[in-house]
Amino acid sequence: METIAPALLTDHYELTMISAALKDGTADRPCVFEVFARRLPTGRRYGVVAGTDRLIDMIAGFRFDAGEIEYLRSSGVIDAPTAAWLANYRFTGDIDGYPEGELFFPGSPILTVSGKFAECVVLETLILSVLNHDCAIAAAAARMVTAARGRPIIEMGSRRTHEQAAVAAARAAYLAGFASTSNLAAGRAYGIPTTGTSAHAFTLLHDDEPAAFGSQVAALGKNTTLLVDTYDISQGIRNAIAVAGPDLRAVRIDSGDLSVLAQQSRELLDSLGATETKIIVSGDMDEYSIATLAAEPVDMYGAGTAVVTGSGAPTAGLVYKLVEVAGRPVVKRSENKATVGGRKTAVRRHKPTGTAIEEVIVSQGVPDHQANDRLLQRTFIADGEPQERPSLLESRDHLRQCLISIPWEGLKLSAGDPAIPVIIIPTV
Repeated sequence: METIAPALLTDHYELTMISAALKDGTADRPCVFEVFARRLPTGRRYGVVAGTDRLIDMIAGFRFDAGEIEYLRSSGVIDAPTAAWLANYRFTGDIDGYPEGELFFPGSPILTVSGKFAECVVLETLILSVLNHDCAIAAAAARMVTAARGRPIIEMGSRRTHEQAAVAAARAAYLAGFASTSNLAAGRAYGIPTTGTSAHAFTLLHDDEPAAFGSQVAALGKNTTLLVDTYDISQGIRNAIAVAGPDLRAVRIDSGDLSVLAQQSRELLDSLGATETKIIVSGDMDEYSIATLAAEPVDMYGAGTAVVTGSGAPTAGLVYKLVEVAGRPVVKRSENKATVGGRKTAVRRHKPTGTAIEEVIVSQGVPDHQANDRLLQRTFIADGEPQERPSLLESRDHLRQCLISIPWEGLKLSAGDPAIPVIIIPTV
């Protein structure tokens, strides 16, 4: 599948609205849209903002070329006036929001898009597709990092998702605190450390396991990781140390009862003099399986399927809603889908010790300032021009600090209330 241009990520119904708005004269009405989650995925106590930096770059380059417009015209999706409008499209409004690495909760206005109706509504699908994916991955990855208690995790999920989603997932996982990725495209694009070892196929290629290990060590040296569970794990470890010596960097176990195998493998490695050889475990790891290994002699984890699919929550459940037209709050009153009108301003309040206690959101106003308040929104685009944004490493550190700030109950893996309460003060 070829890479799809961002402009054609637009949904048909968005162009239907634009065509009608151009015809009735409402396309240029000043509007405010907000991205928020009505609720967190089941079992989650916080969300993680991720993907904003990717998104802003995509919006800055969001254009419809002649071929795309011709496709839309020939397919009957748009009329001539809409085609002319698309040909000259460039976002000229403002975008503000929570920075990457920030935590969010139900109702948090994580992205605010201000401008003319048509130029804002055409971005809805692009905005939601990027943020729903990346926020879901980052939240799952953050829970895994917490469960790992400082032990590194390798992102290894490229084979379990779409080829383009794999790169975005690696970035989101690294933002959340993963140590590295096996995805080389993500390494090149975002400067993420890459790592990896051979698969079972390499062992099976050779006449026996020692020959496979010998080939890998000859090519890569002893600072490599040997996969020891193709046949018998205990014999695999003996073969690995016999070939590489006791200063082999690491062995990886990809199957079996990892709790028992980690203990047995550590004892065997130590008995062979390989006391510094690390144990890496992988194989359908998620936050729960990582947590069960907290007391075992595991040095590093590899996570694949669970992280790239959001560990059971593949979308963050974010929506993009119109909240203000020409300075007037507008609301949706549908049952279970009601919205709070007006542009929101959000602050997070903390104890003097730095522990977060609540998030206060005010519609069409600013929360009363209190000691230890932190304003959550930043400007990403002003008058159509992208503004300076934090680096990936800075966002990664910001998330680490945010997770430290929430009450310890908010880090539990069990289901429960959001880590901090959210107070929304509507327009008077």
